[in-house]
Amino acid sequence: MSSRARPAPSADKEKKKAAAEMLVLSLLEERQRHGYEIAKLIGERSGGVLDFHAASLYTLLSRLEGRGWIAGRWVEKAGERRRRFYRLTPAGITELAAKRRSWQVFVQAVEQVLVPEPAP
Repeated sequence: MSSRARPAPSADKEKKKAAAEMLVLSLLEERQRHGYEIAKLIGERSGGVLDFHAASLYTLLSRLEGRGWIAGRWVEKAGERRRRFYRLTPAGITELAAKRRSWQVFVQAVEQVLVPEPAP
């Protein structure tokens, strides 16, 4: 197999980063959430296949907030520790729609390659 057949590690890393962004944005489309809840839902909904460590998740949330796709605010409740809740912004809604379209094109292309053609 040629070296071109395998994606470069940086390309693979970029795809994972884009997928992680899309997952977080999609969960925030439903309602505002705090980081621990986001990580827990990703794990639960993926059947444990996807796992986010706190450090990488909070780095991602900070990056998304810096891009203006999400907004965070601190919430304090009596008897509970302070939590930062995130919500999707209008720019985040637009970005999520673009990411979904791009993902669908990618998945369709992969499926076209995976499905064998009928024998002649």
